[in-house]
Amino acid sequence: MKLTPRRSSPSLRSAEQRRGDPETSHLLSLGGVRKCFGDNVVLRDVDLTIEPGQCVVLIGASGSGKSTLLRCVNLLEVVDDGVITFEGRDITHPWVDGDEVRSRMGMVFQAYNLFPHLDVMGNVTLALRLVHGVGAEEARSRGLAMLERVGLAAKAHARPDDLSGGQQQRVAIARALVTNPRLMLLDEVTSALDPELVGEVLDLLTDLKAEGVTMLLNTHEMGFARDVADEVCFLHDGRIHERGRPEQVLGDPQEERTRAFLSRLRT
Repeated sequence: MKLTPRRSSPSLRSAEQRRGDPETSHLLSLGGVRKCFGDNVVLRDVDLTIEPGQCVVLIGASGSGKSTLLRCVNLLEVVDDGVITFEGRDITHPWVDGDEVRSRMGMVFQAYNLFPHLDVMGNVTLALRLVHGVGAEEARSRGLAMLERVGLAAKAHARPDDLSGGQQQRVAIARALVTNPRLMLLDEVTSALDPELVGEVLDLLTDLKAEGVTMLLNTHEMGFARDVADEVCFLHDGRIHERGRPEQVLGDPQEERTRAFLSRLRT
């Protein structure tokens, strides 16, 4: 397979820096990540680390850079500067195979992004078969086990349009989980749901945290962040202005911008 560079010119970092050290590296590490769209700087020198089993929650107003940060980690956007390492490897190097990196991550979008012409089982097993080369019988077995895990085994042959929004989002999460990703990225996965459906998705994420699934997500559900997150990061204008344990960031924020954001949520 022919690869194309992810940046216009090779990085000047040394081979040792690009490879990282798997024995000492975090599962995910962002160093000085910067992303611009034209003259609009969306991410400004973002530093972040995640350890296996952690749940890190990004909070902040719309336009603060939360979704772009997730898309950069998943290599759906190309960073303009900085380094992202995943499992000890620099994945922002120009010659990295983005598809191979994404095969070890699971990403869930707020709009579900299910294929309407496929049934639930077809949606859940598609990546297993086409990306990971799993045979049809094994894919069905793994798909059914994952649907049981999210409480939707009875809907295996239903079409997405026959499901509620909460059920569709649980299918999307099952689709991301079935490949056994090392990292789950979740982008406002409850924002498109009716209020009565939010709880079932948050309950599932709470269960995943208890099972040790590593997650990086953005959300406006402060109760969930307070109860489940290991670390909360407040983003404003593309920067992480405050970070720490949820009880500190949400209960006793030190930065004025954090306090202002949280006060708007409470009014």
